[in-house]
Amino acid sequence: MAPADGTKSLLRFITCGSVDDGKSTLIGRLLYDSRLIYDDQLSALERDSRKHGTTGEALDLALLVDGLQAEREQAITIDVAYRFFATEKRKFIVADTPGHIQYTRNMATGASTAALAVVLIDARKGVLTQTRRHATIVSLLGIRELVLAVNKMDLIGYDRAAFERIAAEFRAFAERLGVPSVTAIPLSALRGDNVTTPSGAMAWYDGPALLPYLEAVEVDIDPPGGAFRMPVQWVNRANLDFRGYAGTIARGRIRPGDAVIAEPSGRSSRIERILFDGADLAEASAGQAVTVALADEIDISRGDMLCAPEDRPASTDQIAANVIWMHDEAMLPGRQYLVRAGTAQALAQVTSLKHRINVDSLEHQAAKTLALNEIGVCNLSFDRPLALDPYKACRDSGSFILIDRVSNLTVAAGMVEFSLRRAANVVWQALEVDKRRRSALKGQKSCILWFTGLSGSGKSTIANLLEKKLVELGRHTYLLDGDNVRHGLNRDLGFTTADRVENIRRVAEAAKLMVDAGLIVLVSFISPFRSERQMARDLMEADEFLEIHVSTSLEVCEARDVKGLYRRARAGEIANFTGIDSPYEPPEAPDYVIDGGDGDPEGAAVRMLRELRERGVIL
Repeated sequence: MAPADGTKSLLRFITCGSVDDGKSTLIGRLLYDSRLIYDDQLSALERDSRKHGTTGEALDLALLVDGLQAEREQAITIDVAYRFFATEKRKFIVADTPGHIQYTRNMATGASTAALAVVLIDARKGVLTQTRRHATIVSLLGIRELVLAVNKMDLIGYDRAAFERIAAEFRAFAERLGVPSVTAIPLSALRGDNVTTPSGAMAWYDGPALLPYLEAVEVDIDPPGGAFRMPVQWVNRANLDFRGYAGTIARGRIRPGDAVIAEPSGRSSRIERILFDGADLAEASAGQAVTVALADEIDISRGDMLCAPEDRPASTDQIAANVIWMHDEAMLPGRQYLVRAGTAQALAQVTSLKHRINVDSLEHQAAKTLALNEIGVCNLSFDRPLALDPYKACRDSGSFILIDRVSNLTVAAGMVEFSLRRAANVVWQALEVDKRRRSALKGQKSCILWFTGLSGSGKSTIANLLEKKLVELGRHTYLLDGDNVRHGLNRDLGFTTADRVENIRRVAEAAKLMVDAGLIVLVSFISPFRSERQMARDLMEADEFLEIHVSTSLEVCEARDVKGLYRRARAGEIANFTGIDSPYEPPEAPDYVIDGGDGDPEGAAVRMLRELRERGVIL
């Protein structure tokens, strides 16, 4: 007797593999042969097959899931298409993920919630680079149950030897990934061989067809059991007498009376009530969205995590992680990104790229950055501790995304390997004399005057003149100039985008120390990227950083060309030159703008001095 629908287990799985391996057709065949298509859908499919189909007079089953117009025109999957279906034995949510390398990021998104992956291979082509890339990603995402669907067997005459050769090659690769289970099934999604029922065309194969296998397989996303974890999504103040903490339980179970600890603060309490839809629960477990009331008033906010005291996550500001880069602009160590882990958010930097993974050979390769769709192992640091588990222990509390601070686009997905505790013995030393006292002795307010503009804009000339006037007034200053710093502190850096980011990071940290010493620090750097200028601003207090845009057109800068750099850049003798073959991102809301093209640097310095008096920098 078939189980009632409410008691059927749910399996989330993905189809993945290289482009044109037949993923969408396979899902369409599963739906069609299982009689899970309504009459109106079938009529629409017949119509769309005549218009967009690639299978001649036959139904193009791929069109059941290739919903985007661009997908139908190109006959490829671009976005992730989710489909729900159910048989008498089980419910399924399948994610049809794109095979094209350009959309690998979408594939990773689809795999992030799956418990099983069906990796398709075109029997004519065998194991391809994209096949290995997808297998690597699903293994990093914790999927330990793989089905190798060797598709289009009808196009190679159902050749058993070819199937066994492909299966052996893929199993060897999966073994190196640490994937314990690979079930290989030869099939033809177009003809229906071994999709829902065994195929008479491959009598030599004695294993299950795909659908019966999916109905019977048992999988676990996370290790069974595990201590309680609940990221706090929202602090619920229903009235003055009630404070609850709402969230979805990521792991474990809780009951009223259980002890809990809030991370990263480490404060403890006990569960007083568990509420769902206004009713009290005697127990709640992983996957349930609940509101928890505690016996004690402790400071908890969105982004904190409630957990079991006997098995706490690491509250850490440094981790090692596997990172899948998902953006056209390369990853830049030293650049600040936003990190979002569960409900928590912080500032993050990739402090080092330990190695990049070659998806063909799994070789660890030295690299300075990651490009789109590349995978690497990185060390990251955060501006505050986050409660994190290793991804292998818990998906929800062991995963994160990185977000570009300027565009707000997701640029990477990461899986925590372990917490780095090397800096646990490094703490701030309390000092008796602070920057305000040092500044007061000098009769000034310490700050950074950050001059940015193209090469030849006049920023160094104006900064030099301004410093001279400040010194004549008896003020204490220091000028950090881009060329001068590259002779010492940053002599090891070139002019690649990654090196430019590191160049500004070091200078910003040095300038911060000088502000702490009570100085007025003039920084004259092209500093072409908004993200790094924002990073420098964020290091300081609100009124300690002035971004000064020396606005001079490229034409004027080239006409000046005091050092002959533009001429050499135009001739191809200098690579990565800002304004020529490397971009400059002008400030969107600078604190002060200087017209560097008017030919009056002395006047600009005088006006800037007046501005500093008005802002209280010169007391």
